[in-house]
Amino acid sequence: MKSLLGILFILFGSHLCFSQEDSLKVADELYKEDQFYIGVTYNLLGSKPNGIKQSGFSTGFHFGIIKDIPLNKNRNIAIGVGLGYSLNSFNQNLLFNKDSSGSIVYSILSDNNTYNKNRFSSQSIELPIEFRWRTSTPTEYKFWRIYTGFKVGYELFDTAKYKGDLGYLKFRNTDDFNKFQYGLTLSAGYNTWNLYMYYGLTTVFSNKAKLEDNSIDMKAIKVGLMFYVL
Repeated sequence: MKSLLGILFILFGSHLCFSQEDSLKVADELYKEDQFYIGVTYNLLGSKPNGIKQSGFSTGFHFGIIKDIPLNKNRNIAIGVGLGYSLNSFNQNLLFNKDSSGSIVYSILSDNNTYNKNRFSSQSIELPIEFRWRTSTPTEYKFWRIYTGFKVGYELFDTAKYKGDLGYLKFRNTDDFNKFQYGLTLSAGYNTWNLYMYYGLTTVFSNKAKLEDNSIDMKAIKVGLMFYVL
């Protein structure tokens, strides 16, 4: 986490430095914008079954590169296609455990005083696709933008951890998570600061994950800030 925050600081600081040198840049009629991104989000769970609650602060860190493909002569309308990495965690009260046969079973932790950690997290590679509108020009580097799009992710690693009255439990790379995730994205803002939202269209868990014989059909919702760098 510290290394990711370090990257955010370096990129953010670099972007501010570049902004101060805008007047020294030569106009480029074939310019492209926003070819690197880094973001931080607050992660929510939508469509939660009764009894499941989130606690603490669930975070997401996202960064990658995007190929900017302008569609018009002014180059302020474009398509962006990229490749990125995403790390997400969710603090909540859904307990992962094993039964006598070794299968993972799920239950709800009703008393939050019986544990001090219960979360699941994942690491994914992602393919963002964006339709991009902006007010940029060859000599204007501070501009408004609205980027809408679609993001597909493939989960590389997942981990569930619990620490409390039951001891220490840890599960890694189970088959109960959906490996493929996709959802809608929106980024909007001015210059460096951009609000960002991701709304998952797939469930976090596969049909194998059951809570009292019912599927756990929760979806990921991420809200935060996205920073773009040339």
